[in-house]
Amino acid sequence: MLSIRARLLVLALLVIATESASSQTPAGPKSTLASQLQDWPVYGGGPENNHYSSLTQINRDTIKQLGIAWTYDTGEEGGLQTSPLVVGGALYGLTPTQKVFALDASTGKQLWKFDSGIIGTQPNRGLAYWTGGKDKRILVGQMNFLYALDATTGKPILGFGNQGRIDLRENLGREPATSQSIYLTSPGIVYKDLIIVGGRNPETLPAPPGDVRAFDVRTGKLRWSFHTIPHPSEFGYNTWPPDAWKTSGAANNWAGMSLDPRRGVVYVPTGSAAFDFYGEDRIGDNLFANCLIALNADTGERIWHFQGVHHDIWDRDFPAPPALLTLKRDGKDIDAIAQTSKQGFVYLFDRVTGKPLFPLETRKYPASTVPGEVASAEQSLPARPAPFARQLLTEDLLTNRTPEAHH
Repeated sequence: MLSIRARLLVLALLVIATESASSQTPAGPKSTLASQLQDWPVYGGGPENNHYSSLTQINRDTIKQLGIAWTYDTGEEGGLQTSPLVVGGALYGLTPTQKVFALDASTGKQLWKFDSGIIGTQPNRGLAYWTGGKDKRILVGQMNFLYALDATTGKPILGFGNQGRIDLRENLGREPATSQSIYLTSPGIVYKDLIIVGGRNPETLPAPPGDVRAFDVRTGKLRWSFHTIPHPSEFGYNTWPPDAWKTSGAANNWAGMSLDPRRGVVYVPTGSAAFDFYGEDRIGDNLFANCLIALNADTGERIWHFQGVHHDIWDRDFPAPPALLTLKRDGKDIDAIAQTSKQGFVYLFDRVTGKPLFPLETRKYPASTVPGEVASAEQSLPARPAPFARQLLTEDLLTNRTPEAHH
């Protein structure tokens, strides 16, 4: 993150490398600059969230040639957590207070800037882009609102929701809606004519439920909701106290999602339930908190799920969107999904069936001694791959900076 004055400059280095490589390509119908450039139209690079680009101009040999092509000063103080999009030669991004801007990606010249009049106080990691022929839209969260902007002009599309925006506090089953707290800090994911979103909810009560919702990109109308705190007759309802959906909160998707567009499946990691460190009022496993959920992207119906922590009282929810990948096993390709965790584990599943690709070890854990708390007696951890973070602290690992610090 950049503090003091927020500037975009690193991204400009990519432009140098791309343009340089294009200028060295022999002339011909397929050697135009447009054919050489590759867009970055989705947060995470693509719906699979693998952060992959096929561009090869920047490599170990050419990286020493990079220099600053241009900078863009947002004119604001603060940090930038946003990951800009690049589509059709335009770069779309956010300022620290969540003004939306479009730049000429080759020069850094500002094309437009949208100020909703709302000062963003939450982090905002990015935007979403949708196109239907000549209709090109930026779908972006600003605090509790989701805006649809014309990608060419930056103006709100008035036919979307209420004069260009929808209020994410509505349609959650909690009234009054204006007293709810939800912010779109990670961008939604686009599937066909849907924008599928989660949100950042409080980790203490009161908090609204973390419903996963799909809205029509043209009209802003709610098309489906998946209740992460199940309602009566829904799968998982008996993992909570009766009617918990009316009072419990969170179990929300704050980290972002991934999508298998060919199969029409959206993969949703969820956060802890509120309160995140104490669960006396939510005794049970608490589906679908701390879960990786595969949903039918057209309807919101659950296909499969995996719960990483039963009845979480440590705030150990999934902190990032999963990555979709293909791996080989016994000579066969398997379409897989990889989900990282705060504990340092990587969970790998067959993305179609949800079957673990490596064994899960069920371990016993002691009961809680906190009054009123009922901790889960068992948790499942992956046997492989090895954790990417330390899982044990022993005396020999303590600092030897001074004898006092060591002990």
